[in-house]
Amino acid sequence: MFRSRRQNAKGVQTRLYVETKDALAARLIAINDQPLNAEQQQAETDHLAWLASNPEQLRKKAAREQEDEQRTLRIVRALPDAFLYEYAGSETGDAHLGKPGDALVRLTFTPNPDYSPPSRIEEVLAGVQGELLIDTKCKRLARIDGTLFREVSFGWGIIGHLNKGGHFRVQQADLGLDDGAWGITEMRLNITGRILMFKGISLVSDEVLSDFRQIPEGLTFAQGVEMLKAEQEKPAHNTHAPEDLEAKKASN
Repeated sequence: MFRSRRQNAKGVQTRLYVETKDALAARLIAINDQPLNAEQQQAETDHLAWLASNPEQLRKKAAREQEDEQRTLRIVRALPDAFLYEYAGSETGDAHLGKPGDALVRLTFTPNPDYSPPSRIEEVLAGVQGELLIDTKCKRLARIDGTLFREVSFGWGIIGHLNKGGHFRVQQADLGLDDGAWGITEMRLNITGRILMFKGISLVSDEVLSDFRQIPEGLTFAQGVEMLKAEQEKPAHNTHAPEDLEAKKASN
């Protein structure tokens, strides 16, 4: 179970999430750091109840989540072959990056000219450069920070393209749950482009994830919904206050 605070052009949304064996259960608990009113809370309750009682929609939700996970895994598995790396120093892990106290090795990366993407999913890597932070003790990726240094086209530009200058940053940390589990603690996306020449793509958001808690294994989606309901009246805050996140951005 964890908390997400996501900020984009439309404002700030805070959600609680519970991982269940059926799908990821999520409940919106605040908008622009203000708790939902009674009508908004009821809308969340009704939507989750509808999902919990609709096996087909729940199956589709789980399938979409599985597809997203597989796309991410394909990108991660391509990293060793898709880029050329150079050592660029190190820094020390903390509560939100890597494992506290561990040395994190910094590697800069540029596209490997000999890499041949096996599918459209990996094609984007040909236009990305940036840096990685690796926790060599835990053998984990602590951060990837990448920028599109040129436009990337898919299907000769007919299927779509991503614009030059796009940026993404994802970092992970040991969640401190005493089981060695790591998870994403921060995601920043600023990627634009176009699909099928008509539909625009705009992925622009900053998201901080926190308050990770271990829950019983094998929970059903309905049980996860009940757990979210029990948490909804707690203060809708995040480990990173908004002003802290802005200060952190400025320092980086």
